[in-house]
Amino acid sequence: MHLSTDSVSGPEGFGWWGDMVSRAVMPVSLASAHADHFEGEVALLELVDTEFSAFSFSPMSARRTPDHIRSSDPENYYLFLVHGSPIGLEQRRNNALLRAGDVALFDTSQPLACEFQDQGRHSRVSVLRLPRAAVPLPSDKTDHLVATPLPTRTGSGALLTSYLAGLRENAEHCGPTELRRLRTMALELAVTFLAARLDSAPTLPIESRRRVLLARIHAFIDHNLHEPDLGPATIAAHHHISVRLLHALFEEEPETVSATIRHRRLERSRTDLVDPRLRHRTIGEIADRWGFRHPAAFSRTFREAYGISPTEARTAPHAEQPCTPRRGPGHRSPAQ
Repeated sequence: MHLSTDSVSGPEGFGWWGDMVSRAVMPVSLASAHADHFEGEVALLELVDTEFSAFSFSPMSARRTPDHIRSSDPENYYLFLVHGSPIGLEQRRNNALLRAGDVALFDTSQPLACEFQDQGRHSRVSVLRLPRAAVPLPSDKTDHLVATPLPTRTGSGALLTSYLAGLRENAEHCGPTELRRLRTMALELAVTFLAARLDSAPTLPIESRRRVLLARIHAFIDHNLHEPDLGPATIAAHHHISVRLLHALFEEEPETVSATIRHRRLERSRTDLVDPRLRHRTIGEIADRWGFRHPAAFSRTFREAYGISPTEARTAPHAEQPCTPRRGPGHRSPAQ
């Protein structure tokens, strides 16, 4: 869902933005030197019991007071990734100046102050809501992470930021089943990231550790679809597990490892084929972009999945495209 101040007249835009933030995130008080000509837009992605949001707006400041909390506390953590101008954040006596590429956490149950610095351009942030009840970590320890820069250059931090940066683009064409999986991956990657900051990974339940590993594997697959050699052996080696364990992890998934890779490559290829902005790319270039080495094999696999050739998909009248191709080899029925 896309919302924008373009839908309201000039001076009313700032009031509209404040109401929207109070409903979509939490009640706060806003102030801005740009209130008379405030501009803002947000893309909201529902991920089943949570949301991912991408905000862009004129510089402003936000305050959440004890009165706001008493009035309404959704009891959420929020992880946010900074894309634009620096952001000053204060909560629980912690202070942080966050720059582009930084990630931080805040809590709706504690007062906070947030300053989106004015550097002549819009502030831009991506935000992932984490219900407190869905975070299986000691809350007294997690609370100490708020308003502190969280390292993202390596390990789970690098994986999480890469996943959040591409989440909106990769999810906008998917249906409920795919969104549930994306939601699980987002939450598990976030929990893994926070647990590493607390050195609490050993305290996670066994099932949570399994889901965390599976979420990391799914994210790795998504970010390496362009590699022709991506397969079970490569994935297992990267995650320091055996191929046998990898296949065991996928036993309760809708598809095998190889079928998952093929499925997602086909999805990305079909999306590119019907994208008018990519008309200048040949079918062979699109196939190669998503890891299909041989154009003839790609055409055959595409037809088996969708019932039409890549050329027919590109030239057919535009219609809403399904996110999931026909069931192919490696697909498991619910009874399996």
